[in-house]
Amino acid sequence: MPLDRIDAVAIVGVGALIAASTALEGVVVAAALGGFALSLSSWRLYGGRPWEAIAWLAWVGAAVAIVVVPGGAALAVVFFGCLLFGLGVLLAARLELLPPIWDAEGEDRDEPADG
Repeated sequence: MPLDRIDAVAIVGVGALIAASTALEGVVVAAALGGFALSLSSWRLYGGRPWEAIAWLAWVGAAVAIVVVPGGAALAVVFFGCLLFGLGVLLAARLELLPPIWDAEGEDRDEPADG
C-alpha cells in the first residue's frame, strides 16, 4: 500500500518533534508525541483503517510510558513492548495479513443473520 497524505503528515510531524527534542524537555516532547499519535490514530480510524489506528494507539501507549512509568526495567518493557506491538500491527495491516474488521465501502455481506 503506497504512502498517503496522513503518512506524509506523520513523517513530517515526528521529524518536527524529534527536532523539538533538542530544545524541549523529554517529557514535554513525549506528551506532544502522544497527542500527535492519538490524533493520527483517530484519523486512521475515521479513514477506515482500524488496524492502523490500533498501531498508532500502541505508540500512544509508548509515549505515555515515558511520562508515567518510572525508569528502569518497567519502562523498557512497556516502552519497547508498545513500540514493537504497534510496528507489528502496522506492518501486518499494510501487508494485508490481518482480517478486515469492517468493509470500508459499506458493502453488504451475503452472510445469513441467524447463522
